Amino acid sequence: QTVPEELQNGGGFGYVVAFRPLGTVSWMQTVVASPDAARYVFRNESLPPFSPYEVKVGVYNNKGEGSFSPVTVVYSAEEEPTRAPTTVLARSISASDVEVSWAPPWENQHKGRIQGYEVRCWRHDEKEENAKRIRTVGNQTSTKVGNLRGNALYHLAVRAYNTAGTGPSSAAVNVTTKKPRDSTSGPPEVGSSEHSGQLCPFCLLLSLPRPQVLYRWNRESSTSVIETNKTSVELSLPFDEDYIIEIKPFSDGGDGSSSEQIRIPKISNAYARGSGSSTSSACTLSALSTIMISLTARSSL
Repeated sequence: QTVPEELQNGGGFGYVVAFRPLGTVSWMQTVVASPDAARYVFRNESLPPFSPYEVKVGVYNNKGEGSFSPVTVVYSAEEEPTRAPTTVLARSISASDVEVSWAPPWENQHKGRIQGYEVRCWRHDEKEENAKRIRTVGNQTSTKVGNLRGNALYHLAVRAYNTAGTGPSSAAVNVTTKKPRDSTSGPPEVGSSEHSGQLCPFCLLLSLPRPQVLYRWNRESSTSVIETNKTSVELSLPFDEDYIIEIKPFSDGGDGSSSEQIRIPKISNAYARGSGSSTSSACTLSALSTIMISLTARSSL
């Protein structure tokens, strides 16, 4: 930083820049005569990249020299990384996201420091030069690439970078995003049916893109989850509590839309039993308050 004019204390003000390779004894010095100068460039074509130097800056005017600043260490310019990251791995975590990880390259640290990594991602039917690019900062060796197309093959490669530029690319790895859920299917259809003149509130009819379904029931603030790929599930619940059930389909591509909430009121007669049959659903209440829910899955594909 330049010295303010009121502190220069006389005419002929300038700077003395002293520097030497780190670990040596003798200082090299140069004079910068302008009081407004804020930088000095030492040029030496034989200087190795990223060489450490000790530097201090003094002042002078027509009356003589002043004091020097504390010594600091600076480095000559870097070269871009010369080796590629290794052990690049990619995995699909959803229909639109993949996770990429890698190991740092075996880099000659005398030529520069790695400041981060650049991940390139392009679809199999796209050109590599049009790849999506994501940059990480520092020592981070994994990242997520989002906004991808579902059920599509992608290629990914990683490069290290610093102030001098970007290094060579790793070998590309392949990953296929997960299949998206069927967006044309709405939430499960919920209905009830009559059994021997009694309305059974536990009989459900679902329209699902796949026969996998996620069952939920709520008791006050707590929630329990059952996952099944069958078309029926048996729930043993205390008959003196109110319950709410939600049902939704799920797959590798994510969860589908939830059904409407189904409220199961307290069962005043624990020995009540529904009977009869239905083509869409059936329900039984036993003395132990076991609720049997039968589902008919109608594929929308």
